Amino acid sequence: MNSAFISTNLKNIYIWSLVILGILWIFDLPVRLNIGVVTASYISMMLAVAIAAGFIIRPISDSKYAPTIDISLGFLAIICWGWAGYNHISWLTDLANRGIEKWLPGVVAILLLIEALRRYCGYAITILTVFFIFYGFFGFYFPGILEGTEVNPSRLILYFYSDTGGVPGLILSIVCSIVFGFLLMGELLKISGAGQFLTDSSLSLMGHYRGGPAKVSIVASSIFGSISGSTVGNVMSTGVVSIPLMKKTGLPGYFAAAVEAIASNGGQLAPPVMGATAFLIAEFLDIPYIEVVVAAALPALIYYFILFAQVDFMAKDNNLKGLSRAELPRFSLLLRTRGLHLVPIFLLIFLMFGIGLQPAKSAIISGFSAFFFGLIMRESKINKESLSSFVNSVSQTMIPIILIGGAAGIIVGVLNITGLGFNLTLGLTEIGKNYGLISMLILTGMVAIILGMGMPTAAVYIVLSVVLAPAVIEMGIPVLAAHLFIFYFGLLSMITPPVAVASFVAAGIADASMWKTSFTAMKLGIAAYLLPFLFVFNDSLLFKGTWKEILYISLTCLASGLILSHVLRDNLKSGFRQILSNCFYLMCSILIGTSTLWLGRDSNLIILVLLFGILLFYRANKNKKLDG
Repeated sequence: MNSAFISTNLKNIYIWSLVILGILWIFDLPVRLNIGVVTASYISMMLAVAIAAGFIIRPISDSKYAPTIDISLGFLAIICWGWAGYNHISWLTDLANRGIEKWLPGVVAILLLIEALRRYCGYAITILTVFFIFYGFFGFYFPGILEGTEVNPSRLILYFYSDTGGVPGLILSIVCSIVFGFLLMGELLKISGAGQFLTDSSLSLMGHYRGGPAKVSIVASSIFGSISGSTVGNVMSTGVVSIPLMKKTGLPGYFAAAVEAIASNGGQLAPPVMGATAFLIAEFLDIPYIEVVVAAALPALIYYFILFAQVDFMAKDNNLKGLSRAELPRFSLLLRTRGLHLVPIFLLIFLMFGIGLQPAKSAIISGFSAFFFGLIMRESKINKESLSSFVNSVSQTMIPIILIGGAAGIIVGVLNITGLGFNLTLGLTEIGKNYGLISMLILTGMVAIILGMGMPTAAVYIVLSVVLAPAVIEMGIPVLAAHLFIFYFGLLSMITPPVAVASFVAAGIADASMWKTSFTAMKLGIAAYLLPFLFVFNDSLLFKGTWKEILYISLTCLASGLILSHVLRDNLKSGFRQILSNCFYLMCSILIGTSTLWLGRDSNLIILVLLFGILLFYRANKNKKLDG
């Protein structure tokens, strides 16, 4: 009982400490109070608390409450990482001294980070991090292009531990500011009732159409997913409503789960927030945030267009009706009674674009306004249960992001100090030169899916932007296109087996086959696998070019997407003749979609290609009706 009391209260103290520390830092309280706290010190403290919380929430044993050993390890993490934060400024002026009082706490701190990472984030990212640490010490023994620079062990440990090129560096700084702000906003939107309001609004507007609940899931998940910063969190928030509704109208459980998974994942690709990644890309590339938003808009629209088309075909083929209007909430009534939930979203846009307030501050202000309006409408509740729910949600989203941010700092540190980053870029570039750019991009995409497995959205981009993006850029791909390419494929790990976290969570809600859900999600998300290859060769898809070039690639993608959606309908089991027909339509879809590459970006012959695509789609649907 005593252990349970200590464990529960410590967990709450740690989580609330993370929230309060993050808010105070984002609103510049140390500066306002004239307290000299550097960014690295703040980061070290946030990481220390996250590790301590991780040990309590995921104890070493299967017991419900953390044993004494985990509580002690948490205290030790706070001491060791706090030691680095406290001494950061003085150590900057004493770099030559690498005494035991510096590197021994560093060894303990890094080991504790690795153990917390293993418990909370799984083996994939942990093994990757351990491999990079091993390489940092022994990389100079590796053969050929993998040979790294030999680094003194104590110097390497201190580089990880206290240098801004290591753990307390740029990556964790962004995580503990911008990403933190939007994650907190997402949690406040949830408990305020705004997430439910978005789902109900989508339901009232689209629920009566054929396949209505599936289309509702797409709209609600795309809006909330863009803000929430977590595919899995989005599935759990909107999926508990949308998946049962989809099943109610006759959609199979695996299909309902797949729609929710792919729609939630697409929300991370959709402007204006892109799960906070839009700000990370802008920060990393030192470009205006609006440039990232504009570039990501068209691929996201095409992604959802193709998803909508597949859902509509599925509903049409199976004669699925929408819900009756009597079952649906009235939109006018929703606006009158709960319309205040829209204010925080408009407030976010106004703060960022209207007055130019920093994104993290804008997110937190909007999040608290959402909670305030929830209180006014009596949808937000301040009681023991709601606070416990908030703490649990924050622990599920924020702690893994911070831990992975720390691990990413180690990976980045090894890439920089050993020269491995340059060697990897050189190796992938050689593959591109010897086997062609397509081969190199396919390999890069596969590696991105593997490295992205199980990681939250922001962490996916952070790791891949360092490991893979330089090689793609080296091959002459535009910088923004290269970063979006690796981001798209990193996120595809959420729906691609064998990990496919989003698909598995959605399948659990739908009580459906995990594997069938994953493969269906891959089919529904086919655009995410194809679009990145297109925009690296023709960045008109990213709004780079003349209006004519942008119009042509938009229309060819839409025409290609419609034909592709027809091919992916559940009519692939109709015999040999139908299979040949589908192969023909698939080939035509690819040719139409890539026509701006082989005809030229602004060739007027593309008009003929579009006419051919329209006739082909009309013929395909006519044949489908005859077959039906």
